[in-house]
Amino acid sequence: MKEITAKEVQQALEQGQAIKLIDVREVNEVASGHIPGIIHIPLGLLEFRLHELKKNEPYIMVCRSSARSAQATQFLADRGFDVTNMLGGMLAWEGEVQ
Repeated sequence: MKEITAKEVQQALEQGQAIKLIDVREVNEVASGHIPGIIHIPLGLLEFRLHELKKNEPYIMVCRSSARSAQATQFLADRGFDVTNMLGGMLAWEGEVQ
């Protein structure tokens, strides 16, 4: 499984890189604070929303601590998607939050 640190994601965003972040937390968790520009797909709905994602685009998966995003990363990777898990999740995030 590919992994990236929260700091590396933050630096890439600050450098203007177009990164597609998928936050797999629940609605109330995302409402309490999320990285600007995320795609919100709760983990329990991921299999039903695969049609919204493109296999030729890279995605970074995010959750609270990186456990659920690791599950989502494995699920998508098994289906041929280019995905990376953000280690530490939002607990490790020090960048901007909406």
